[in-house]
This record gives sequence, C-alpha cells and structure tokens, in this order.
Amino acid sequence: MTNTLPKVLHVDDDLDILEVSRLALETVGGLEVVQFSSGYKAVENATTLHPDFFLLDVMMPGIDGIETLQKLRGIPEFSGTPAVFMTAKASPDDIAALLECGAVSVIKKPFDPMTLADEIVDLWQNSRQSIAAA
Repeated sequence: MTNTLPKVLHVDDDLDILEVSRLALETVGGLEVVQFSSGYKAVENATTLHPDFFLLDVMMPGIDGIETLQKLRGIPEFSGTPAVFMTAKASPDDIAALLECGAVSVIKKPFDPMTLADEIVDLWQNSRQSIAAA
C-alpha cells in the first residue's frame, strides 16, 4: 500500500456489516472510514466529509445503493469518485447491471474482513491510474 490511502464513505443498513467493515477497513487496513446506515444521510453529509471512495450496499430501505450513487454522482465534486457495491445478490447479470450503474467493482457478501481493505485500496489505486491515463 502507498502512503496515500482513500477516505471511504461506507453505507449499509445492516449494523453488523457496518461494524465488521469498520474493523476490517480501519483496524486491519488502516483506512479512514465514515459510515452511514442510510443513503439519505450519506448524500446529506458527503460534501463536508470529502471521501475518496464509496462503498455502498445495494439493497437498503429508503433509497438503495444505486440511487445513492446516482445522487452522489449528481454532486460535482463526486462525479468521478470510484464506487464499489457490496451485495449478496451477485449473479453475473446482477454484477453486470451494477457495473453499468457506474461502479468500478462489486464485492460479494459475505466478504473476507482480512482482505477487504487491500481490495478497496487496489480498486482505488487502479481507478486513479485509469483517470490519470485518460
């Protein structure tokens, strides 16, 4: 990992997933993580938090992960922020549809807490390289 690590905005309505993810990303991976249990709260607070990366659950009450991402993308400073969806519904068709919504990847639940941070950092670095090359 490099010295520069992304600040992750994580949204999931499952409090257990939020806790495991926080431990995986902060304690194991050394990342800064800001979490919300609803897409509304994430969108409402994103501009004051300046995240570098979005980690979004797909199925949530209120607004789902796809709509959350659309709303975040509507904020100019986040138009190119890399996003990853986390979901238990991970058939090839489901994954393809989520990638078409603008995600750089899809992480299947259950995920491995010991490798989650490395996976996020790799995806973030790859997306930064893609932007720099464009």
